[in-house]
Amino acid sequence: MQDLEPIFHLTYNEIAPEKSAGIIYKSSIDDPSLEAAVNTQKILDRFSISRAAEIERGLTLTGPHRDDLLLGLGDHLVKGYASHGESWSIALSLKLAMYQLLKRDGLSPILILDDVFSELDAGRRTQLISLAQNAEQTFITVAVESDLPPELTGARFHIKSGSVTAL
Repeated sequence: MQDLEPIFHLTYNEIAPEKSAGIIYKSSIDDPSLEAAVNTQKILDRFSISRAAEIERGLTLTGPHRDDLLLGLGDHLVKGYASHGESWSIALSLKLAMYQLLKRDGLSPILILDDVFSELDAGRRTQLISLAQNAEQTFITVAVESDLPPELTGARFHIKSGSVTAL
């Protein structure tokens, strides 16, 4: 998580520089550690305390599946504050930051952008294109061909009713 935050912040600023974005990891355990063994013990301790409530509810109340990311935009949380375009920019920034982390770790991820241009204004589209062009391999889908910016280059295909045609 500590590696994701600065990359996410920079990526968002490249897409939408008007406001700063931030991310906070909210753990389901108190005072999480950077050491896995310490967190494991804290989770096990919480299990023993909340066992009856978990059985009653039929779900686990503690663990990484209950953790959350608090996304911020300026001085506000994204949830309940951000516009539709800002929310899309935040989501894209997370996706691109994760892509960059995987590349930094020596992997060769494929960047997949599914129908993202319809939700962005022209400026954010241009910024996203410049970021996507740095990827080794990118798949971009659009529901409406006119949503695909003309400056985007690469092989294009039309898919309809299970049929694929090169354009």
